[in-house]
Amino acid sequence: MLQDDFKQILKEHGLKKTKQRVLVLEALASCEDKHLTAEEIYEIVKAEFPEIGLATVYRTIQLLLDLDLVESVQLGDGYVRYEIGKIGGKEAHNHHHLVCLECGKVMSFRDDLLDELEKRIKESVSFQVINHEVKIYGYCESCLNQGQERGIENEEPAEHLEVQFEKRK
Repeated sequence: MLQDDFKQILKEHGLKKTKQRVLVLEALASCEDKHLTAEEIYEIVKAEFPEIGLATVYRTIQLLLDLDLVESVQLGDGYVRYEIGKIGGKEAHNHHHLVCLECGKVMSFRDDLLDELEKRIKESVSFQVINHEVKIYGYCESCLNQGQERGIENEEPAEHLEVQFEKRK
């Protein structure tokens, strides 16, 4: 189904379905819970298609970004990472990222809790939210357990910023 949807999207934009494009998209789809760098995508594709160049992978990623098939995310580690975006009308962005400050592990949190906030923003300040990106930093279960074994106390949570909206008149 992924290839059929992809072929249709490319056709709608007057683009050809090439082996390189399909392989880059499949590399991302096969690592759905990972957030791959362009170099990591290149290594995956190169294993199946050794002739491919890194520049081709970068161009393909840019094309996929332009078509909203791939999304980029920056997780504070200095790398731009990529993940599957919208394919076949499915929106993959209804998730957020949890980033462990100790080991760097990144987990996707699939429950989008910001729908109500977006609604309130629209009602109170007449601003239509199109997209959002949330990264939550903390410690994964494994790092928390290791810290407890070493006798290190959990850090206090960061102070939160409270935002209130006034209803527009």
